[in-house]
Amino acid sequence: MSVMQNNSEKAKWYLPGVLGGLWITGKHLVGNLLNRKKMMTLNYPEEKYDYSPRFKGNHVLTVKKDGSLRCTACMLCATNCPAECIKIVAAEHNDPTVEKFPIAYEIDILRCVFCGYCEEACPVDAIRLGPEWQTPAVNGGNFIYDINHLAYRPNLKGGIQTHVDDEERHKQGI
Repeated sequence: MSVMQNNSEKAKWYLPGVLGGLWITGKHLVGNLLNRKKMMTLNYPEEKYDYSPRFKGNHVLTVKKDGSLRCTACMLCATNCPAECIKIVAAEHNDPTVEKFPIAYEIDILRCVFCGYCEEACPVDAIRLGPEWQTPAVNGGNFIYDINHLAYRPNLKGGIQTHVDDEERHKQGI
């Protein structure tokens, strides 16, 4: 075991470094208080930041033209999720052309890391990360989003239609 000795010369430089940092912080504080117009601060509830169109926020389940969910309950998004926050329960569909559909689709937003792997894994463009980023709730409640919240919440105005049309998919053999 080695013993380290305290060099008093290094300790001399400690106080000037701290005082220099305090001087810079104080200079910025006073400058911002005197020039409030130049401060790079948003007054959050009144002013909102506009994110780019590529921003990945809250999840959205897309719908078909008839208003039904595009999801085929293939479980690829749940399998590909690193946080294991997606839970899907599948059932057989009454229509013989549709193999299965989700009767329950839940995402635990508190566990989600918003990586976008679910969006990339989906072969039918059923799930997307939308532009919304505000998720208020009280005491950690209501952070498990179900089908109604993911596809039919009021601010989606009836759901987001997918870019891919069913006829186009069948023509291409998808």
